[in-house]
Amino acid sequence: MVPLPPGHEPARSRLELRAVHELLEAQHERVRVYAEQHTPAPARASAPPAPQDLPPSPSGHDLLEAMPIPALLVAPVLHHEGGIEDFVHVGHNAAARAHPGEGQSASSSLSEWSGPAPLFVRFPALRDTALPGMLERACHDGVVQGPESIAWFRGTPDGPARSNILMRVIPCGRHLLITWEHGDPLRMALAAQKLVKTCWAEWNLGDSGIQPSRGFRDVLGLDEAAPLPGLFDLATLVTRDSLGALYQMLYDVILRKHTAECELHLRTGTATESDRVIRMVAEPEQVAPGALVWAVRAVLIDVTSQWHRRTAAEHAEREARRQRQRAETVAEVADVLREAVLPHFQGELAPSGLEAAVVYLPDATGAGVGGDWYKARRLPDGRLLVGVGDARGHGLDAVTLMAKLRYALAGLAYTEQSVEQLTQWLNEVACDDGIESTATSIIARYHPERALLRWTCAGHPCPVLLREGRATQLPAPPGGSGPALGVLSHIAYTAAETPLAPGDIVLFYSDGLVERRDSDPDLDTARLLDAVEAACPEGAPGPGHAALQAFTQRVVRLLDSPHRSDDATLLALRHITA
Repeated sequence: MVPLPPGHEPARSRLELRAVHELLEAQHERVRVYAEQHTPAPARASAPPAPQDLPPSPSGHDLLEAMPIPALLVAPVLHHEGGIEDFVHVGHNAAARAHPGEGQSASSSLSEWSGPAPLFVRFPALRDTALPGMLERACHDGVVQGPESIAWFRGTPDGPARSNILMRVIPCGRHLLITWEHGDPLRMALAAQKLVKTCWAEWNLGDSGIQPSRGFRDVLGLDEAAPLPGLFDLATLVTRDSLGALYQMLYDVILRKHTAECELHLRTGTATESDRVIRMVAEPEQVAPGALVWAVRAVLIDVTSQWHRRTAAEHAEREARRQRQRAETVAEVADVLREAVLPHFQGELAPSGLEAAVVYLPDATGAGVGGDWYKARRLPDGRLLVGVGDARGHGLDAVTLMAKLRYALAGLAYTEQSVEQLTQWLNEVACDDGIESTATSIIARYHPERALLRWTCAGHPCPVLLREGRATQLPAPPGGSGPALGVLSHIAYTAAETPLAPGDIVLFYSDGLVERRDSDPDLDTARLLDAVEAACPEGAPGPGHAALQAFTQRVVRLLDSPHRSDDATLLALRHITA
């Protein structure tokens, strides 16, 4: 978010900034009053003691020994042109003897003092470190050098090890003082702060001072030369949506004296760069337990990447939930629509010498909505209209096309035209519906007076005939199967004629029943024929609709699998004596 020019912030942001300012100013006044009340009056000055009454000043050796950290005293050796020729180790203190530095070898042990010696002869491992440069700069500039991490490799019985100390060089008259402390804990702490993008700071509420860790500016995204922000400065850096959270946290810490935390979005100042997100956990620093809060101590963590991941995950979850709800709605609407348009024809066909059973399975892997349709209906002239089809695609579009074709077929059938003409008209309906409206189908008419089934094929699998326990696929109409509906207009279709004997069963099915990904169509058909015969080992199902329905269900169970990716339909028609 790009920061607004001064004076252009929304009114609410100005009020929240004012609230933060007033909260800090009020606490500043409380600290001032407390300090005045608890600061003792200055004592009356007394006459200083006479010089002869004071102990003698300590020698340089005494001062060196009094230092609590390891220290070496070094003298520069100048050559005749005034430049530095070498450095000589002339002394050290007790702390140096006790802690000579990690990795000192026996030959360089400070406990075996033998008088002054060239520094890098006594400590050869330090020659290739940053120490020589620090010594030269201290001599030339007369200012303290460091602290700087000095590292080198040393041999141990277990193999090479890396030593690390934090070293300073301090000008001391004509000498140089080298001090050190083990640098690993501090170096590791700094590295850990950078690794996890964490820092800490303590804000004094009395003088508005701040004591930060070294990574403070980096975590906040500030330049190294930028002034350290006070608490109110921090409020001016955050986005207006974060002001309320920052105020509440400061209120809880300063007035309620509780540990509190908040998430702050820091403005980056550019329109292309996203906000930096900081998690701030703060606690009160009190004069005494339960007393006045004089400082706020906080840990700040850069959680920008985590925030973006969390936001993306929440967006993905919302989108998944929306898609799931949409799929459930589509499935529900499609189920209602399918229930309304697919027939329930138990007993309706018997007067014409047929009985029917059907099994429909919705899409197993998608939304449960597909384009399969079927129809079997007795016409006024006593003949039977039979249709099975598969509209392209899934979802409501497929169900809508399925309903259009099915109702169109129902109306066209009353013209008493041949199945060839009905199929051609149905193709024109699909072509007029749009380029995406394609479907396969079998359109059939049963003539009970001749026990003859005449049928056309528009890109659909040919029916299967079960006769005396043997299943065969019926041959395609003369000239082969025609194209799917909706592909090409003004196409003429031919019809096949299949005479039926009593007990014959004709099975109409959709490709979703047998096709699997990367499968062979001939093998799929063979698998269907085997399943039909296996579902009826006695040669034919028993009499009655229930037996035919049970047989149809057995066939479907033998063919179905979790890998099916389309809806599936199996319609069985059996020739019976009317």
